[in-house]
Amino acid sequence: MTADQRPREDRTDFSLDDRSREVFRKIVETYMENGEPLGSRNLSRLLPMSLSPASVRNVMSDLEELGLIYAPHVSAGRLPTESGLRFFVDAYMQVGDLAENERAEIERHMLSGERGRPVDTLLDEASQMLSGLTRGAGLVMTSKSDTVLKHVEFIRLEPTKALAVLVGEHNQVENRIIELPAGTTSSQLTAAANFLNAHLNGQTLPELRSVLTQLKDEVRRELDQLSQDLVGRGLAVWSGGTEEGKPGRLIVRGRANLLEGLADAGDIDRLRMLFDDLERKDSLIELINLAETGPGVRIFIGSENKLFSLSGSSLVVAPYRDSDNQVVGAVGVIGPTRLNYARVVPMVDYTAHLLSRLSRSR
Repeated sequence: MTADQRPREDRTDFSLDDRSREVFRKIVETYMENGEPLGSRNLSRLLPMSLSPASVRNVMSDLEELGLIYAPHVSAGRLPTESGLRFFVDAYMQVGDLAENERAEIERHMLSGERGRPVDTLLDEASQMLSGLTRGAGLVMTSKSDTVLKHVEFIRLEPTKALAVLVGEHNQVENRIIELPAGTTSSQLTAAANFLNAHLNGQTLPELRSVLTQLKDEVRRELDQLSQDLVGRGLAVWSGGTEEGKPGRLIVRGRANLLEGLADAGDIDRLRMLFDDLERKDSLIELINLAETGPGVRIFIGSENKLFSLSGSSLVVAPYRDSDNQVVGAVGVIGPTRLNYARVVPMVDYTAHLLSRLSRSR
């Protein structure tokens, strides 16, 4: 397993002696456990060596000078800075294997009866499962769907609006509202749907678009202008208006977990802004690009990624791949900066491994 946090040249290296290292480690571990600052008196009792509170304060002062810890209030204990957390993750964090019960839980959600379940259901399961195991928000992001099509239908809602329905081979259903050309009749809706269904033959949407491009003369011969326009609108709306291969869907479960322990309304507003940002298409593209740039699990702490700079959240993310070893999505966990990274990294890594395996088998 690889946990490649960020490019080595961007990391900050600090040389700490034994006393400084132990003081720093205890401050970070306490923060990750309960989010509370640790004072010199309590800290002196936790250290493996004998140090007076006064000596501990001197060490803490040195760590503050390095930018690794800070005091949230006057005369308070100390908390790690984002730089301190990054240094801890890079220098001291030990990533172990999954506990057997956690591995079994992930497999139960992901593999139980998977062949009979639509892809969207599996992805939703993965997001929900990661949320439950980590107490963060589980995130799964997929590339624009290349679902094998089974049936297409247009259902009129209003004189100038229709519901475009796409059914996949595993009975997953996508609905989109489309604008109808002025004067479109019910018979033209039926003709457009029948023409598409006649040319499906177990194809994906990009494949169907390619076929129809090659059959321009036949399209013109069999369909009038309004029906041709309707076919084009249906293909465009199912594509989501994005380029081929661009990310197209984000599933986030467990958002309420991130609200726990927030101090004030300002924190809640910043978190709401984060999720608003995540829903934007360019943010989806950025997320999958983040996952693609490393060979394994990547960790982004707070402001290291602009999406999370205001909310003070962290992201642990990994790509998953298809049978051609192409990245088709990303899976991860969003949580507070005091996330238990050593525990979350192997969970995200194993979930990405299973999603890759399932993607290759379909």
